[in-house]
Amino acid sequence: MATKRSAALELAVLGVLSESPQHGYELRKRLVSVLGLFATISYGALYPTLKSLVTRGYIAEQDSSPTAVYPKRNRIVYALTPEGIEYFGSLVADDGAGSWDDEIFAVRIALFGQTAPDARLHILQGRRRRLEDRLDQMRTNLAKGRERLDAYTLELQQHGLDAMEREVAWLGDLISREEAGGIANTVLPEQGQRNPNTSRPRLTADQN
Repeated sequence: MATKRSAALELAVLGVLSESPQHGYELRKRLVSVLGLFATISYGALYPTLKSLVTRGYIAEQDSSPTAVYPKRNRIVYALTPEGIEYFGSLVADDGAGSWDDEIFAVRIALFGQTAPDARLHILQGRRRRLEDRLDQMRTNLAKGRERLDAYTLELQQHGLDAMEREVAWLGDLISREEAGGIANTVLPEQGQRNPNTSRPRLTADQN
C-alpha cells in the first residue's frame, strides 16, 4: 500500500501531466520550483512513481526529439492516457477525510483550479475542523503542562499554537471567499491586496 506521502506525489505528478506532457526533469522542476509543493524531490522518489503509473496504465512513455540542451539523445516524455485522465478526475473529485490529511492537503489546494466548487468547500471545511480539534487539544495540553515547562519549551509550544491559529484563520478566509463564489471571483479590500494581518502558510506536502 502506498504511503500518504507517495500518494501525494502521485497526485501531484498526475496534476502536472494533466496540463501537458513532461519529461522527468521538467516534471521535477515544476513540482519543486513552480508549485512549491515539496521542499525537494529526488529522482529516486520520482521515477518509481512514474514507473508505477506507467505499469498501471495511467501514463505512457513517449520519445521526444533531441533538444539543444540534450542534442545527442531522445528524452522520455510522460503523458496521461485516457485511463489516467479518468483516474485523475476521480482523485480530484474525492473530498473525503483523506483529502485534508497533512501529507496531501497542499496538493489538493494546488489542484483546486481543477476541483468542483462543492468539493473545494468541503475539503477546506474538513481541514479547518481538523485543525480546530488540534488547537483545542494543544491549548488543553499547554494549560495542564505550563508549570512543568521551562521558558524555551514554553516558547516553542506557544509558537506552534500561534502558527496553527494563523492557519485556521487563513482557512476561514478561504472558506468565506469560496462561499462568495471562489477566489477567482473575489478580491480583498484595499485595491485587492491581501490583508497583511492574515498570514498564509506555505504549501508543502509534509505539513505536520
